[in-house]
Amino acid sequence: MMMKATVYNISPYERPFFQAQDISGLTLFYKEERLTKDTVSLADGSEAVVIFTNDEASAEVLEALKNVGVKHVATRTMGMDHIDTEKAKELGIKVANVPDYSPYSVAEHSISLMLALNRKLVIANRKIRENDFRLNGLVGFDMHGKTVGILGAGDIGEVSAKILHGFGCKLLIYDIKENDELKEKYGARYVEIDKLCEQSDIISIHAPLTDDTHHLIDHDKINKMKKGVMIINVARGAICKTEALIEGLKSRKIGYLGMDVYEHEQGLFFEDHSSDIIQDDLFVRLTGFKNVLITAHQAFLTHEALKDNIQSTIRNLKAWADGEASENELE
Repeated sequence: MMMKATVYNISPYERPFFQAQDISGLTLFYKEERLTKDTVSLADGSEAVVIFTNDEASAEVLEALKNVGVKHVATRTMGMDHIDTEKAKELGIKVANVPDYSPYSVAEHSISLMLALNRKLVIANRKIRENDFRLNGLVGFDMHGKTVGILGAGDIGEVSAKILHGFGCKLLIYDIKENDELKEKYGARYVEIDKLCEQSDIISIHAPLTDDTHHLIDHDKINKMKKGVMIINVARGAICKTEALIEGLKSRKIGYLGMDVYEHEQGLFFEDHSSDIIQDDLFVRLTGFKNVLITAHQAFLTHEALKDNIQSTIRNLKAWADGEASENELE
């Protein structure tokens, strides 16, 4: 049976990966627009929509999708915090995600942010371009021997821990489930969140966004951290309370901040605002700190991860087209 699916928010870098797939049984309609209440009509006639992290699958939007005949939502992300999954269940809309893709993509990006901040590579490059070859203000530190706290040691956190072990770092982990290999082979210690905050020189965030992790890093947690701590977030922006990060930077409690995600990134990231005046005062404040390095949710952006991601998305759609439940379907 042929299934029609509207792919929202398609980017030029994704098209070749879709085009490389066997989509027999599927008719895909590619749309550059984000899914919002104003763009639901683009899915009229489709049984499924394919969305991304900055698409809006709120209760209102899901109801509108249901009204135009959509029965399935495939998100080409691991996280599903942009989808009102309870409303989807109520409406009988099936939801499936991409449960995993190359964990090395995100893990390696988190290490890149650490090293770039530590060795002040962006500042150093800017000085060189201005023909300023002095080394003033470029002193970094050895990663070797530093204590790194990892929030969330799933696939990505696990890879990050192994890379950091190679640098000679000491590992602290906060997670609800313990990984015996990380403990026995890499010397990781599982601790409570407060102890991790108190003892870590670097804190790297790899946890999913849930009710328990929303604003997990807040004023209280930052106050418990070492002065000059480095915080890296490549997971979800809302795990950190943005106002608390800004206060921590102003007080110099936070010495370095690397972010691939931002609490209020929807409508900002993945779009060209180069000719606009950014209206988000919190984001503008963050970009004003020289010890802050922000990338626009690109940690996943490797050939390997994109291939894994699109292949998994197509499998989800094909299972539904065949009248079967996808193995990645939310129960």
